[in-house]
Amino acid sequence: MQTGFKSSDAAWDEAGAPIPGLIWAFRIHEDGRSEPLDVDQSISLRGDGLLWLHFNLADVRARHWLGAIDLGLPAIAKTLFLSNDNFQQIHNTDDSVYGVIVDLVRAIDRPTEEIGFLRFLMTERLLVSGRVHALCSVDATRRVLEGGQRVSSAAELLETIVEYVADSMERIADRVEEKLDAFEERVLSDDSEDLRKELGRVRRTCVRLHRQLSGLRFTLHRLEQQDNETLKPALRLRAGKLAQRLDALDHAIVEMRGRSRLLQEELQLKMEEQSNKSLRLLSILTALLLPPTLVTGIFGMNTKGLPLTDVDAGFLWASGLIVVSSALAYFIMKRLGIVR
Repeated sequence: MQTGFKSSDAAWDEAGAPIPGLIWAFRIHEDGRSEPLDVDQSISLRGDGLLWLHFNLADVRARHWLGAIDLGLPAIAKTLFLSNDNFQQIHNTDDSVYGVIVDLVRAIDRPTEEIGFLRFLMTERLLVSGRVHALCSVDATRRVLEGGQRVSSAAELLETIVEYVADSMERIADRVEEKLDAFEERVLSDDSEDLRKELGRVRRTCVRLHRQLSGLRFTLHRLEQQDNETLKPALRLRAGKLAQRLDALDHAIVEMRGRSRLLQEELQLKMEEQSNKSLRLLSILTALLLPPTLVTGIFGMNTKGLPLTDVDAGFLWASGLIVVSSALAYFIMKRLGIVR
């Protein structure tokens, strides 16, 4: 079966060397069954069905190989694939689709909140994808293919990847919502110590997810509005369906971003109220201690004619004046409503 590859590809096939920088490869047969291929062995670019090659673009050898081999794609598609441009975009020609989409970087055992980008080139018989960091969506797609899920076309394979992009972001959004519920309980129970930094991190996560989801939504909506009648059926993405799911997810994230902002404002008001209470208490204490300070200041002057200097009970009288002055200050503030 012809796949559109040039003679240079056949020459490479005969070399019998593994493809450099290849992370995994699948051959998806006409019946939708997926066959994992050994990346340490030579992989023929010819054959039945669909071939998916996933590359580590941090490997310079992979970039050189992709730049040298002729995949029968527009030069601009290969240029975008090998560039460092992280602007989300999807373009199509009559017989190919290519672009850059967002994804979440994957740690060893879980998705992280760090943003990564997936690049892809797609024809009827070939899907080439690449990334710099390990990503969640392509790894999830690999696992379901290994689990036996069938794929009927290159477009369906790419749609599966985009679906898992949404799944990864939904899991992060669920974690954010749980955190916001816990933060709200703490704010209402006045247990808000060190909560400002945590709320700031949550809000930053919401902002980053919203920014990237908005870009992906816009890309899919624009793709849906384009005239795809000349595009081959195996390359027609159900962009409208994918965009609808991302719309709902983005709406939920925007609501969480607004909720985190309101919690921050409520926390700020509580902190200001606490500061005002502390300042008020300090002012009351200052007012109560001012008259006694005046009395002690008067009796502490080193001048002649001070009262009570020749009285045996002078200290007791001075102490009484201190108490009375504080009581008088308290009574006045009570009448003025300063002390409740």
